Amino acid sequence: MAQESLKIGIILGSTRQGRVSPQVGEWVKKLADERGDATYEIVDIAEYELPFLGTTDGTEPGIAAWNEKLASLDGFVFIAQEYNHSISGSLKNALDFARDAWYNKAAGIVSYGSTGGARAAEHLRGILGELKVADVRTHPTLSLFLDFENGQDFKPQDLHHANITAMLDEVNEWSTALKTIRK
Repeated sequence: MAQESLKIGIILGSTRQGRVSPQVGEWVKKLADERGDATYEIVDIAEYELPFLGTTDGTEPGIAAWNEKLASLDGFVFIAQEYNHSISGSLKNALDFARDAWYNKAAGIVSYGSTGGARAAEHLRGILGELKVADVRTHPTLSLFLDFENGQDFKPQDLHHANITAMLDEVNEWSTALKTIRK
C-alpha cells in the first residue's frame, strides 16, 4: 500500500501592508517543490481575517477555516519575521486560534530580521512546544542587511539553500513519524 504524500503548509507569519513574507514563502516553496517529496502550499494567515482572540464570540468563518486548514496538514514551515525581539502579533494570534489542529505535527522555522530573526524563532519555539508541535533543529536565518535590497526586495544568498534543504529533510522525517501517532 502506497504511503500518502505529506502535506506541508508554509505559513506566512505577517499580515501587515508591505510585508516581505510572501517573497520568502514563495522562495521556500519553490525550493521545496523541486524536491518532489511532499505537497507544499503557502498558507497566508491574512486570508483568514482572524479577529483578535477573545474579542468576539468565535463564530467568524475564518476561525473555522483556519482550523480546518491546519488539520489538513501534516507539518509546517513558519516564515517568521522579528518584531521587537519576538514574532508578529498576527502570528501569535493565529497560533492561539487553534489547539488540537497543531498537536503531534512537526515544524521548521525560516526567520528574518536584523539578527536573522533568531530571537523571534526562539520565542516561536516555546509557543510551538506548548502546542505539541515538534520544531526541528535546522533553522535558516535571513539577514535584512544581506538578503534583502532596500529592506524590500528579497535576494537570498546561495548559502541558504543547504539550510533550507536540511530543514525540509527534518520537517519531512518528523512529520512522517508523527503522522503515525495521529492515526
